[in-house]
Amino acid sequence: MKENPYRPFPAKITGIKAETDCEFTLTVAASVAMTPGQFFQVSLPKIGEAPISISGFGPDWIQFTVRAVGRLTNALQELRTGENLFIRGPYGTGFPLDTFRGSNLAIVAGGSGTAPVRPLIRGALDGSLPVRSLRVIAGFKSKESLLFADEFDEWRTKGEVLVTIDKPQEGWDGPTGLVTEHIRAMMLDDPADVQFVVVGPPVMMKFAVAEVRLLGVPEDNIWVSFERLMSCGLGKCGHCKIDSAYICLDGPVFRFSRAAGLID
Repeated sequence: MKENPYRPFPAKITGIKAETDCEFTLTVAASVAMTPGQFFQVSLPKIGEAPISISGFGPDWIQFTVRAVGRLTNALQELRTGENLFIRGPYGTGFPLDTFRGSNLAIVAGGSGTAPVRPLIRGALDGSLPVRSLRVIAGFKSKESLLFADEFDEWRTKGEVLVTIDKPQEGWDGPTGLVTEHIRAMMLDDPADVQFVVVGPPVMMKFAVAEVRLLGVPEDNIWVSFERLMSCGLGKCGHCKIDSAYICLDGPVFRFSRAAGLID
């Protein structure tokens, strides 16, 4: 009998880490092949289902970084180690790892957009994604909203990492200002020899990509990830369709040369 692609399977929680007051990372046991940038449909019986990006993975585990903002995500926050949630996937087109290998890789992430790019950074660190150079700009609203703050020093062992918050704040002595300001200040030896990843809220991505283009980076070297409500994950229901593209199949990762034409 053919396996039902809509049927989720149980995944036991093996770790829970609080990131902020309302964001947390769940580690679950699962042996599934995946690519950074893909997502799973995560569910709890009688509560609901939602698409959640992969924020980390290994041979027998997956991590999801979740923001508690609704019925399902609030319920996920109440789960404890040893309990099960349900997942199906992975779905979508992830980041082009073959293109990134051996490249000068630059990543700009805003807020929760840091989660789907984290596996790229971890890959650069552990050698599974060898790159010539790595530059990261991660922007957050405030020091209380930092994700993966305990990893920043480790990230810096591989490349340049700038973490900024929107405005000056008591107790913060790091960079401030929007990510666009820091992109503007970047010096690139050869803009055509950089692969640029931009992930975050739609408005942030729009203006961040504009600044990247002003640096001289070709559209084909810029990669973005769309956030959009998805239901089936298989391109059947049409919830995630933008123009001719199904985000759950053709994306969520797109070359900007194509993404620029995807208008609701």
